[in-house]
Amino acid sequence: MSSSTSTTPGYTLWQLVCYAARLGSIGFGGPVALVSYMYRDLVEDRKWISEAEYKEGLTLAQLMPGPLAAQLAIYLGFVHYRNRGATLVGLAFVLPSFLMVLGLGWLYIRFGGLSWMQAVFYGVGAAVIGIIALSAYKLTTKNIGRDRLLWALFLVSAAVTAISAQEVVWVFFLSGIIVWLVRAPPTRAFGNGSTHAFAAFAPLFAVSDWPTLLQIGVFFAKAGAFVFGSGLAIVPFLYGGVVTEHHWLTEHQFIDAVAVAMITPGPVVITVGFIGYLIAGLSGATVAALATFLPCYLFTIIPAPYFKKHGKRPAIVAFVDGATAAAVGTIAGSVIVLGRRSVIDPITLLLALITAFVLWKFKKIPEPIMILIAAAVGLIAYPLRAAVPSLP
Repeated sequence: MSSSTSTTPGYTLWQLVCYAARLGSIGFGGPVALVSYMYRDLVEDRKWISEAEYKEGLTLAQLMPGPLAAQLAIYLGFVHYRNRGATLVGLAFVLPSFLMVLGLGWLYIRFGGLSWMQAVFYGVGAAVIGIIALSAYKLTTKNIGRDRLLWALFLVSAAVTAISAQEVVWVFFLSGIIVWLVRAPPTRAFGNGSTHAFAAFAPLFAVSDWPTLLQIGVFFAKAGAFVFGSGLAIVPFLYGGVVTEHHWLTEHQFIDAVAVAMITPGPVVITVGFIGYLIAGLSGATVAALATFLPCYLFTIIPAPYFKKHGKRPAIVAFVDGATAAAVGTIAGSVIVLGRRSVIDPITLLLALITAFVLWKFKKIPEPIMILIAAAVGLIAYPLRAAVPSLP
C-alpha cells in the first residue's frame, strides 16, 4: 500500500478545485458513481491521491453521517491542503448542482410542475443503474482482490444493504474491527494508540431569525447530522419531515424533488436545495443546503487529521481495509436496491445493460453522453410504457 502522506502534491489546489467543480457539473449517477469517478480520475489516472488516502477518505465518509460523495470530496481536498482545501473543494463540488436545482425550482414554480421529469427519469434512472453497476464492479475487483476475509465481509455488507435497502453503519465498524483483530491484534488493552475514536459531533446552530427559515434550518441540519447513508438513503427522512410533519410540500411535489436530484449531476442530496426553494424561495434553498452540508463538513474535517496522522499504523490499516470491504459491498448492494426502482420493464433493463456495456467497452465515451441519450430514449419510450410488460 502506498504512503498515506505525500510531502509534495503533484497538483495545485486550483486544479483540484476545478476538478471538483467539473465533477459537480457533469457527474451523473449519484454517490456510488461519483465516488468511483474520484477513484478513477484522482487515483488511477492523475495519481494526485494515493490508494491509501482514498481508502481512508472513503472509510471516514462511510462511518460519518451525511452525503457520501460530498464527504469524500471534502476529505480529498483536506489530504494535501488541509481545511482550506476541504472548504474550497467542498464548495466547488456542491455549488454547480445547487445552482441547477435553483433554476429548476424557478421553472417548476413558474410553469406549474415539470411533468416531463418522469419521462426523463424513466430513461436516465435505468442508465444510472448501468453506470453504478460498472462502477461497483471496478471498485470490487480493485479493493477486494482475492482476500477471502474481505470477500466474506463484502458479501455480508452487500446482502445487508440489498435486504434492508439502507446502509447499516455498524457493518462498517464490525468489518473494520474483525480485520483489525485478525491482522493486527492489539498486544495489550490500551497500547500505542490502538484505540481510536471516529465520531466527532459538532454543535448545530440556527441560520436565521425568521420562523420558517429557522424551522428549515433545524430540520435539514438534523437530516445532515443524524442520517447515515448517502443519496437516496436520506429520502425517507426528508419525506417524513417535509410532507408528513411540516406539510411544506405535497407528495407529488416531493416526488418531483427527488426526480430533480436524479436528473441533475452532482450529489443527490442537493435535492434539499430544490425543496427549500419550493418552501421559501432563494432564502429557503440556501438555508436548507447550508444546514444539510455543514454537519457533514464538520464530521469530515474534525476526524481527518487523525486519519492523516495515524493512517499507516497496522491497526488502522487493517481497520480501513475491513471497513472499505464493507463499503464496497454496500455499493454493490445498492445496485440491487436502486435497480428495483429504476429497472422495471424490458426497455429499462435493456437500457441499463447497454449503458454498462458501452462504457465498459468504449472507455473514452463520457458518462454524460450516455445520460443524454438515455434521457432522449425516456422521452420517447415513457408514453409507450403501458404496452410494455413489467419485470417480475
